[in-house]
Amino acid sequence: MILRRAIALFCVFVLAVTAAACSSDDDEPRDAADRFISAFAARDVQSAAAVTTNPDGASRAMSETWEGLGAESMSARTGRVRVDHDVADVDVTYTWSLPGGRTWQYQATLSMGRSDTGWSVRWTSTAIHPKLGTDQHLAVGDLSPPRASVNESDGTEVMVNGVVTGVLFDGRAAAQAGDVIGPATRLVQVMGPFVPGLSAQRIAEQATASSDPMPIGTLSEADAARQRDQLALPGIVLRDESVLQPRNPGFASAVVARVKNAVGADIIGTPGWRVSVVNANGLVADVVFDHPSVPAPAVSLTLSRTVQDAAQRAVNAVAGKQAMTVAIQASTGKILAIAQNGDADRAGFPAAAGQFPPGSTFKMVTSAAAMYGRLSEPDAQVQCPGEITIGERTIPNYDGFSLGQVTLRQAFAASCNTTFAKLASEMGPSDLAHASAAMGLGSDYTIAGIESEAGSVRIEPELVRRSEDGFGQGTVLASPLGMALVSATAATGRRPVPQLINDRPTKVVGPTVDFDGDVYARLRTMMRAVVTSGTASAIADQGEVYGKTGEAEVAGGSHAWFAGFRGDIAFATLIVMGGGSEAAVAVTRDFLAALPTDYRP
Repeated sequence: MILRRAIALFCVFVLAVTAAACSSDDDEPRDAADRFISAFAARDVQSAAAVTTNPDGASRAMSETWEGLGAESMSARTGRVRVDHDVADVDVTYTWSLPGGRTWQYQATLSMGRSDTGWSVRWTSTAIHPKLGTDQHLAVGDLSPPRASVNESDGTEVMVNGVVTGVLFDGRAAAQAGDVIGPATRLVQVMGPFVPGLSAQRIAEQATASSDPMPIGTLSEADAARQRDQLALPGIVLRDESVLQPRNPGFASAVVARVKNAVGADIIGTPGWRVSVVNANGLVADVVFDHPSVPAPAVSLTLSRTVQDAAQRAVNAVAGKQAMTVAIQASTGKILAIAQNGDADRAGFPAAAGQFPPGSTFKMVTSAAAMYGRLSEPDAQVQCPGEITIGERTIPNYDGFSLGQVTLRQAFAASCNTTFAKLASEMGPSDLAHASAAMGLGSDYTIAGIESEAGSVRIEPELVRRSEDGFGQGTVLASPLGMALVSATAATGRRPVPQLINDRPTKVVGPTVDFDGDVYARLRTMMRAVVTSGTASAIADQGEVYGKTGEAEVAGGSHAWFAGFRGDIAFATLIVMGGGSEAAVAVTRDFLAALPTDYRP
């Protein structure tokens, strides 16, 4: 009985000693590892390094890690411990809090060793990250998100993502590597053709005085590929950035440039970021973490490549004068084309924002006002003398032609200034402004993507000026976009709201005026007569075209106009100082002839 009890007590003692021994073997390396990671997380690199076998190397590597990551904080915890006599491996999970609310977590293993003084971290750079080598450090960098593509309504891409490479110089990194002038001189050699006027001495001085890398210039994707090896020197930093660039530089260049500026931040997605292993020369040796960027949704333009290309070819045929055509979908107001030739491009954006006297194209508005006010109608008899005197102003027809007594439709088709000056003189001061508002002029349109100015028509109590306004001279002003809106209103019976970017409505400020649809039905019969028997007969072979010609007299010459519609496409063409309206009719004819016969917007 006594022997059995003694044996039992001995066994309990052995088990306790064994457990204590096992616990000591596990806890001692863990305690040392915990001291290391606690000090490292507190950014007390000296205390952390003191737990290692190489305090100098460890403190330098940990300091470079904090700086390279730009970390806000770090936490760490130990995991499984594996002990083999005087060595042990301790699993560690690091969690870094990086700028911008970013979190990076990964696992590493601490190699531990036991000496006469106890357990310590057998220092290698893998104690920080398993892929970190000697004389390397971790660095975090942003990944530019790809910009959203910009498409047109026929389904092709207008602007696409491209890549450019920013070239920068980190003077302090170069200085740490022992040479600043060498890399600065190489920058001048390589970047000089792209950025004239670079100076190696100035680059060296400015870069070493700055805490941030100094921007030198930008290279295209192709140029960067050719020059990358030449720029592989300490301190030279290359940063790839995504950019939005035209798929075809010749497509609606004036519009595309404005859309790119306007949508700006809206087409930039969510930036990504990555953590890299960087060697002593500042070059990336490995990527250890990659958080991809997220692109923004595509932007869809109302422009039609089919319509834009046809209009562009037509206006490009005009040399030495500003020529432009605007086309919109009459039923919706969606802008299908804004085409300007090179002369017009150099003048800015006259197709949508220029202000010009519209000449006789404004007779569409005057006719609508007359019919709305019951002053006349298409079959009413009117006089078309060679000239007419209103107040102190004598108003002539072009070349003084006279038709005598004709219908309003015939006077419209022949473009009798005298007839429409007389009608305007019989109207009230606000009648033309009222009709203009009903047909799209006189309102302010904030169109997403472009600046615009449709036109302006004043309330005019003065008789002579109102009479001049009646045939588009006076104080009336309009852009081709504005006259395309007038034409679209005549086509559909309601004023459209112009739009360039789908899902981005246009803000309209101005009076809301609606005319009886019958007014526009009667106006259309007059616009058709312009093509079948009037001043635009040269375009009669292009299908069922409705329109109104115009020649607006200005100092030194006259502007050539033609505005109208075919099907659901409303248009306006202007040639600045183009002379007679036949020039604008010819450009419009080329435009319509280039459209496929089965094309529908």
